[in-house]
Amino acid sequence: MSEEMINQNTDDDEDRLVDPRKARSRARLLDAATSLLSTGGIEAVTIDAVTRASKVARTTLYRHFTDSTQLLAAAFERLLPPVTAQPASGTIREQLIELLDRQAKLIEEAPAQLTMLGWLALGSAQPGTAGATPHPEEDRNPVSSLRARVLNQYREPFDRILDSPGAQQELGRFDTNLALTQLVGPIVFTRLTALPPIGPAERQQLVDDFLAARSAQRALTVTPD
Repeated sequence: MSEEMINQNTDDDEDRLVDPRKARSRARLLDAATSLLSTGGIEAVTIDAVTRASKVARTTLYRHFTDSTQLLAAAFERLLPPVTAQPASGTIREQLIELLDRQAKLIEEAPAQLTMLGWLALGSAQPGTAGATPHPEEDRNPVSSLRARVLNQYREPFDRILDSPGAQQELGRFDTNLALTQLVGPIVFTRLTALPPIGPAERQQLVDDFLAARSAQRALTVTPD
């Protein structure tokens, strides 16, 4: 075996070895941060509070997170529920209504979810953080990772429905980003502005309005034989 291959194998073995102490300290920091976030909101997640609750030194915290913004983003990501599953059956309309009901329940019953959306919408407190370089001991930026998880959580189940052959045949070509805004946007907006929540009948209306608009648009673009 050549010296180059030996060195490569050694590097691979070292990459697979993760210091369990680092993993434990990171887990304790996130346990403390998520607990503080759940009970006291964003303002409760400070460096002093997290180090005190976790019994992890401040210097160790900064080995994992550049600042409190990255720590808070990692805590929010930990609280994110799994991606909502696509409805197993039904027409496009029935699947969209069922999925919208699930997303509405998720938003209405998880205060941390709403807080997170508002926090991200405000730019995550520190300008430039989203594009910042990850911490040397981290392989990703927590804020960027959180944004990607949130986007995936909301759009993945809708993409599965709207990008399906049946939906493309029924609805034609359209902007899925705009569709997601039309369907989920009103639900998020009413919660952020403390308006009365959108109920089942209104969610059905959102779906029906979206489908009617798509049907009308498709009729305008279809070339007669």
